[in-house]
Amino acid sequence: MTIDISKHYCLNPAGFHRIASTNWGALHHARTAICAHGFSRNGRDFDRLAAALAERDYRVYCPDAVGRGASDWLTQRSHYNYDQYVRDSATLVSHATASYAEASQTPAPPHLDWIGTSMGGMVGMMLAARPGTPIRRLVLNDIGACISAQSLNRIGAYVSTTPTFATLAAYQAHLAEIHASFGPLGDAGWRHLAEHSYRLENGRYLPHYDPAIASAFDEPIEEDVETWDLWTAIEVPTLIIRGEQSDLLSAETLDRMVELRPDTQVVEIADAGHAPALMREQELEPILAFLMDSAAD
Repeated sequence: MTIDISKHYCLNPAGFHRIASTNWGALHHARTAICAHGFSRNGRDFDRLAAALAERDYRVYCPDAVGRGASDWLTQRSHYNYDQYVRDSATLVSHATASYAEASQTPAPPHLDWIGTSMGGMVGMMLAARPGTPIRRLVLNDIGACISAQSLNRIGAYVSTTPTFATLAAYQAHLAEIHASFGPLGDAGWRHLAEHSYRLENGRYLPHYDPAIASAFDEPIEEDVETWDLWTAIEVPTLIIRGEQSDLLSAETLDRMVELRPDTQVVEIADAGHAPALMREQELEPILAFLMDSAAD
């Protein structure tokens, strides 16, 4: 299986930065997917899904958002925001389209699908709602048109601190505790997440992200975040995955989203909250079925 790492330049208000991406499958595959991770995670969270898509003739891009993983850190704390994440993602879409055109020797754009977990799903919604969007299908993993202030403050509580650990095993145990709502991943699953999301500093293990990404939580969030106009502007086929115990995507919000867009497909994961890790068969199978359903094209 073809796996490669790429870096491309993006622009922020203070200058340029580079976005890293782990990529799966051949460049000439007409079906292209971008997998966008959650707030404090990185693109390696999608290894199992990306491998399964590559086996089905997809080219898959799994970027690390700026300030996370192997991507550059920004020089100014306030520049970590959704406007920046959307601009970076649009640059990656352009890169993927140009790479496909060069490899396939055709000017036709690829069939582009977007799979986004939490923050990555919100970025996908913002892109899919824009006129002329290149996105053909959208998968939203535990993110919706109303996000409770309580759930956002919970996320802010753990990203606003920078714990350090003497061993990788201790860091793994920490991830299994703070992200227990990802679902029962087993030792192998938590080890995979730990091995691909740490950095070393003075011999200690730390989460592999810039602590400044927590700028969004510098002040307590007092009101729910609602993006109903964004949701109703999306016209592409959409699959929503919800952890049944999620505190971020409520059952009431999901019901209203489906009421507003009745063609939306929904899968709920019984033993997960925010957000299903997309590493287990019961999570992968509905995504693969949705993306490979030619009737929806």
